[in-house]
Amino acid sequence: MRAPGAYAVAVRRKGGEVVTLRREVIRLSDRYPALKLPVLRGVVVLFQSLALGIRALNFSAEQVLEEEDSRPQKTSSGSFGIFLSLLVALAFALGLFFYLPLLMTAGLVRLAPVLQGSLPFNLVEGTIRIVLFIGYILAISALSDMRRVFQYHGAEHKVVSTYEAGEPLTVEYARTHSTLHPRCGTSFLLFVMVISVLTFSLVPTSVSFGVKLASRLLLLPLIAGLSFELLRSSARHRGKLIYSAVVTPGMWLQRLTTREPNDDQLQVAIEALRVALGGTLPERREAIPL
Repeated sequence: MRAPGAYAVAVRRKGGEVVTLRREVIRLSDRYPALKLPVLRGVVVLFQSLALGIRALNFSAEQVLEEEDSRPQKTSSGSFGIFLSLLVALAFALGLFFYLPLLMTAGLVRLAPVLQGSLPFNLVEGTIRIVLFIGYILAISALSDMRRVFQYHGAEHKVVSTYEAGEPLTVEYARTHSTLHPRCGTSFLLFVMVISVLTFSLVPTSVSFGVKLASRLLLLPLIAGLSFELLRSSARHRGKLIYSAVVTPGMWLQRLTTREPNDDQLQVAIEALRVALGGTLPERREAIPL
């Protein structure tokens, strides 16, 4: 869980004990005001979130390894294993969602030259990317461990919504809220895929396959920054019709990445948020980063 100025991780161990970790988060924009500029701030948030995610995974792995084997070298190897797994996962994601759609679209252009135009080419590529993304989510949903992860994802949303509604942070109140949230990272990923269609259209289709692929990777930070601004604006003004139309597809997609959590999972999410907030609830409740 993130909170203004800090983040926390809560892990339920096999014996039922919930252990937590809290660390302060230094806002780079406070040191470098230029990083507060629109679009650029989204890129910073993205990379900082990835870094915090790695630290959270390391802490979670340490709890499992300490229960299985208390030797310190075991924990060290586990952290390296997570880092290596993340590198492999990143390579897999880039290959599946960028290289493969581009390769498939290039093949379709040979069969249907009418798709050679910049906009048709990128519309087809974007459609393939979205289909692959939804198919990937559906595939991993069949794994029991991932269904549990999606339950914790739903618990996170319920607890954050409880907090932002000004209600007591209890399981009873959290149960009443939806597993969907307008600022979810799933919606962010959907924005990335849609905005990429328009952004990649700026690259001429006459360039080589290698240049097209390189442009996809180089433009990714810009797309992430634009997606962050759209997500932030749509969540803030979701009561307006035009923003509601923008948010709704992402909310639909969250039905695939969240599941209804049980009370134990809600309790873990509550503990993580309480610790992130420093153990006390502030009088003025700010939006929680997701």
